[in-house]
Amino acid sequence: MDVHVDDGNIEKALKILKRYMQREGILRDVKRKGFYEKPSEARRRKARDARKRRLKAERRKQRYARD
Repeated sequence: MDVHVDDGNIEKALKILKRYMQREGILRDVKRKGFYEKPSEARRRKARDARKRRLKAERRKQRYARD
């Protein structure tokens, strides 16, 4: 991942970097891996995330089917 700094504007480059990291899910992974997660909790989290993705895909499918 590259962020170019123009005219020494580091604040703008940091803002862009944070946006890229959030979009890629890097910050979420760092926070999640900052502490130990029991295997049972990991399975529950993965199942919950899969359910969210499936419901989101169904909503998207229904929205485009109506149009």
